[in-house]
Amino acid sequence: MNYKIIINIPISNQEIPELRELVGWGRRDKDFPTLFKRCNFWAGVRNENNKLIAFGYVAGTGLEHGYMEDIIVHPDYQKMGIGMELVRELLRESERYGLEIVTLTYDPKHKNFYETCGFTPCLGGLWKKQ
Repeated sequence: MNYKIIINIPISNQEIPELRELVGWGRRDKDFPTLFKRCNFWAGVRNENNKLIAFGYVAGTGLEHGYMEDIIVHPDYQKMGIGMELVRELLRESERYGLEIVTLTYDPKHKNFYETCGFTPCLGGLWKKQ
């Protein structure tokens, strides 16, 4: 992989909504820049044209436990190892940050990906506003 994962990379407010839209997720424009103020840290990858091609973050209280979310890789750059390296770098930063537990939720079709990254599947619960 020739792309560098950068922790707390400068990102403009519209870049992540655009990336979310490219992978078929809702844009959530209103989340930015608030997300950067509330998460513990984030990571991103830019291509040779300085375009954001991958993003993810870890949020939480900053104590023992963190929650990883929004692991996104631009469709043109998927299946190149960027997502796996992004997750692994976020886990390394979690250790440096002092976190001992990192959780995440994912679509079952991504189970093997996250197991390869070091996650152990477990039961959990989800509440969602109706």
